[in-house]
Amino acid sequence: MKIDVLSLFPEMFTGVFGSSILKKAEEKGAASYNVVNFRDFSNNKHNTVDDYPYGGGAGMVLKAQPIFDAVEHLRNENKSKKQRVILLCPQGERYTQKKAEELAKEEHLIFVCGHYEGYDERIREHVVTDEISLGDYVLTGGELGAMVVIDSVVRLLPGVLGNEDSPVKDSYSSGLLEHPHYTRPYDYKGYKVPDTLMSGNHKLIEEWRMKESLRRTWTRRPDLLDHIELTKQEEKWLEEIKKENELLQ
Repeated sequence: MKIDVLSLFPEMFTGVFGSSILKKAEEKGAASYNVVNFRDFSNNKHNTVDDYPYGGGAGMVLKAQPIFDAVEHLRNENKSKKQRVILLCPQGERYTQKKAEELAKEEHLIFVCGHYEGYDERIREHVVTDEISLGDYVLTGGELGAMVVIDSVVRLLPGVLGNEDSPVKDSYSSGLLEHPHYTRPYDYKGYKVPDTLMSGNHKLIEEWRMKESLRRTWTRRPDLLDHIELTKQEEKWLEEIKKENELLQ
């Protein structure tokens, strides 16, 4: 996968792309990164990329021309690939694991990171294919949002993670939050690992994990259950969990 980022602060990405899983993905040839300062595409002598909003108001607005030209340049460099152009902005769709899985199937992603008050609307209308928001809050710019999306997408690419089951069993991949994890020692300060995990019975262990995943989702993010079709066994476990919770109250 080829990943291009348009940013006024390209230095912010140096440590991110040169570390951990993102670095490994590049070393394995699964992903390549290119950060472009779209100020370089400004067509005025002062290299400005923003201007006052028509109609007045606070703040500055990113001009259409530099971003139009920067995206066109990247498209011309990669004519054999279909691009998804992603705008990071508070008005975009809320980012989910499902969206990450969708984007991981693409060959070329272009991220547009804005600053100031907003974007000239013509960027949204004629350049962008996707608008993404991390949540109901506002960041100084789109760079941190782009880093989050890129990290969540790249880790899903084939061969990037050491264990191919890891992304499949992550929280949200199944629609549920992930079950609890334990490792050695068995007894730490009197806090012991659940006996089922020590039993060696793989069927019981898998059932325990599924039930605990349901429990964690119901107690922490019950809204997620509204979008999942549970099996009859899972529905039975969920009823057991609710009854167990009633007894504890």
